[in-house]
Amino acid sequence: MSVAERRQREKVALRQEILTAAREIFAREGYESVSMRRIAEQIEYSPATIYLYFKDKRDLIHEVCEESFRLLTRKIEKAIGKEGDPVERLKRGLRAYVEFGIQHPNHYRTTFMTPREPIEGEKIEDSEGMRAFQFLVHAVTECVKAGRFLETDVMAIGQVLWGVVHGVTSLQITHCQCFPWVEQRRLIELTVDSAVRGFER
Repeated sequence: MSVAERRQREKVALRQEILTAAREIFAREGYESVSMRRIAEQIEYSPATIYLYFKDKRDLIHEVCEESFRLLTRKIEKAIGKEGDPVERLKRGLRAYVEFGIQHPNHYRTTFMTPREPIEGEKIEDSEGMRAFQFLVHAVTECVKAGRFLETDVMAIGQVLWGVVHGVTSLQITHCQCFPWVEQRRLIELTVDSAVRGFER
């Protein structure tokens, strides 16, 4: 490995270390109360080092969220697949969403439960978040095209279903120890089945 290749690998590793530390601290302490200096202390680097990789805190959380959305997109895409009954494929995608949040609570808290200001010039239609949502929209579209749903407003259906699975995911993350939940798998299945059934013919 050349010196240049080694340095590039070290830069990529440090950038990832910053993202990981920021995600954990944002999830634990809240975005508003965390400074770039606080993140630098966590990884034992100077704040100036972080500014070599990220313009400011908004840029940093944006990249944290984009990384989470990429992971979520891959999980949903794999779960939905390309073949099979459209309603069952949609259900698989919704289950995958909930499972992602439960398995990656810091990713989920920071990405879906942390208010943040948009970056100037940011286009939501080009974001990883919208790409993840489009997998849900496409799955809903297939159900509508197959004549399986009474409602035909794809965006409305998608947003309702997202709201439902976000709700159960958030509750599982924030109140997992202090509420007498039914068995987790059963809760997820009932939530997804009931939400989708509400649109079926």
